Amino acid sequence: MSARLAAAIAGLALFAASPKAMAQGQEFDVIERGHVLATVGDCVACHTAPGGKPFSGGLKIETPFGIIASPNITPDMDTGIGRWTDAEFVRAMHEGIGRNGEHLYPAFPYPYYTKVTTSDVLAIRAWLATIPAVRNEVVSNQLPFPFSIRADLIGWNGLNFKEGRFVPSAAKPAVWNRGAYLVEGLGHCGACHTEKNVIGGDKSDRALLGGTLGGWFAPNIGGDMRRGVGGWSNEQIVAYLKTGHNDVAAASGPMADVVTQSTSRMAPADLQAIAVYLRDQPPPQDEPTAKPDDVVMKTGGRVYATQCAACHTQPGSGVNGLFPTLAHAPNIQSINPTTLIRAVLQGAKSVATDPAPTGAAMPAFDWKLSDEQVAAALTYVRWSWGNSAPSVTSSQVADIRKALRKEGD
Repeated sequence: MSARLAAAIAGLALFAASPKAMAQGQEFDVIERGHVLATVGDCVACHTAPGGKPFSGGLKIETPFGIIASPNITPDMDTGIGRWTDAEFVRAMHEGIGRNGEHLYPAFPYPYYTKVTTSDVLAIRAWLATIPAVRNEVVSNQLPFPFSIRADLIGWNGLNFKEGRFVPSAAKPAVWNRGAYLVEGLGHCGACHTEKNVIGGDKSDRALLGGTLGGWFAPNIGGDMRRGVGGWSNEQIVAYLKTGHNDVAAASGPMADVVTQSTSRMAPADLQAIAVYLRDQPPPQDEPTAKPDDVVMKTGGRVYATQCAACHTQPGSGVNGLFPTLAHAPNIQSINPTTLIRAVLQGAKSVATDPAPTGAAMPAFDWKLSDEQVAAALTYVRWSWGNSAPSVTSSQVADIRKALRKEGD
């Protein structure tokens, strides 16, 4: 080795050992961890409008009370969060309070983010400071009176929000606690998968048992053996979250975006932890389901045989990786059939990911089948092959058909 090369290596070693270099390395680790955590939280999905720059806000979020536009969270000094202090960012995440002391609307899921550790919140903040700044002024509050009055949220918080960090359960293993931290915190799974009360707060006694949001029904993802994921293996849950598909289900609609932007990019160990936690959630008491009318079942069977069986097969077994199985499928047996009706009327496109690049599609049948035929076919599917779920009515189909037409206007 030459003397010059030896000196150069010695200089690099001294630099690497210096406090400044170590601090820079630590800062990089924090930023990278923040990137991972922001991916878990799927921040880009809500803070990016169609055609807009990532994280620059402007996405219009429909709530039962009106429209809220997501804010710009790029480091732009005037229209983003570039001037925010770390303490202000932490307060927003943990308490739902904005930079100027205003109450934030719970479309921003601070009731979940409050459980995230301060160090994880600051890591997200550190990463956001590194993304490109975008000047995009957004008026977030587009709600009508009286919902536009942010002070109303003081009462809402009193009824629906409990500030505080996640507390691990000493009775559960580390993998379960990791899953709980991700699901209850940054993953904010209950924001979609939990039924809401009349003022938009979570019904805590119905956590993860399914909820209606934006014209979709986010299914039960608890430990229910029939309607949840209790009958799935950990591997089936991990495959679904990582690829958007397993042998039982395929992600479409809003969940396709979650898979694309978030879960498909998460570490396998974190997905495994989520699976362990979800499967361990206690199921609700299974209520008996009334048997459908025989005439409806015969009609539905004929519709299924001519319109559905070619892909999903006559015994409802589907084609693994392409067309989901219908037999014993939790989504098929959901109490609320909204998403099923929507898929039949509007069609569906399953997500395509790198591990599973073929996103199979289902055609729309709104032009071909009447409300009565759609209801009968779904009732047949929900009661066949060992399934058991409430009958679908033609009036339910008519209501969703009308809503879809309104969405298209």
